[in-house]
Amino acid sequence: MPKSVRDYRQLLLAGRWFQGLPAPFQDALLAAAVLREVPEGGRLFSRGDAPDGLYATLEGGFCVTGLGEGGKEAVLAVVEAPQWFGEIAVFDGLARTHDATAAVDSTVLHVPSAALDALLQAHPAWWRDLALLVTAKLRLAFVMMEDTALLPLAPRVARRLVLMAEGYGEWSDRSRRVVQVRQELLAAMVSSSRQTTNQVLKELEARGLLKLAYGEIEILDLAGLRAVSAGGAL
Repeated sequence: MPKSVRDYRQLLLAGRWFQGLPAPFQDALLAAAVLREVPEGGRLFSRGDAPDGLYATLEGGFCVTGLGEGGKEAVLAVVEAPQWFGEIAVFDGLARTHDATAAVDSTVLHVPSAALDALLQAHPAWWRDLALLVTAKLRLAFVMMEDTALLPLAPRVARRLVLMAEGYGEWSDRSRRVVQVRQELLAAMVSSSRQTTNQVLKELEARGLLKLAYGEIEILDLAGLRAVSAGGAL
């Protein structure tokens, strides 16, 4: 039997942002939302597209990327359940800033612009709740910018794996043991080559901190990865 939006409520409540919303706002978002299936490689939206509302990943994940003039792709994040995204364009009404492409077959919750605008117009206090989604990501963006500028590659890789294992700070009560990410994608996320990133991952594996498999990385020692991310030597 096909799932409905309501079937994903408990999953969304595992996320820190949605869990912290007033119950009426939670109910209103779910009532206004529709489900969308996006096949692997499918484009949810592209840079330059008109804003079309707010999204939450329910199953699978989406790569948020940018493309430079030389054709080089920058992977900013992989947005997985139960993360919400697309909020920047809700605030300024301008075009999408990046591309969002399904990394695997994925399911997304979509709150269309017209419905979201109506909710916020009727309940202006909810703008602050939506703003908290932006500020959480801004804090994280500053951390990752600092990592790229100051940290050697091994701590950057460890830090990104810790962030992914903890849902980029979105999960309120858990972490996960297996991170589903291809090595070339992880390399792009930490601004390195696949070969060099693979060397770091092999070293982390040799220390017993993780186990490599095709398309995924099993976290064996999250505390140990945190120590490396803080500058601990390999």
